[in-house]
Amino acid sequence: MIHHVSLGTNDLKRAKGFYDPLMSLIGFRALKVSDKAAHYGASEIVFSLETPADGQRATPGNGVHVAFLAPDRETVRWFYERAIANGGIDEGAPGIRENYNANYYGAFVRDLDGNKIEAVTFTAKERINT
Repeated sequence: MIHHVSLGTNDLKRAKGFYDPLMSLIGFRALKVSDKAAHYGASEIVFSLETPADGQRATPGNGVHVAFLAPDRETVRWFYERAIANGGIDEGAPGIRENYNANYYGAFVRDLDGNKIEAVTFTAKERINT
């Protein structure tokens, strides 16, 4: 079982500005923030942005990415669009990834520090706006 995932950042204020709107889409909010870290979750911390404890520059890992579960395909699209609008770099537009699963609908983005993130859902159901 995973308790939480942390990604390194070189500019916490900038990273928080990028992640705050994305986290709200998937039901997370900032639970604890300091000058060194921002911790997100619904009731307990499950995702964090942190400046490296060793004082060295944060760098993204090759092959590493964090996938956030979205409730539906519309949220995956919103996540992707907001990430790109906030300076993220496209790593795979929203769509079905049949090589993973026939119902795997995901979108991939690089954040402002180069970390690869994803929003994914396994439901074909679309959210209906009322």
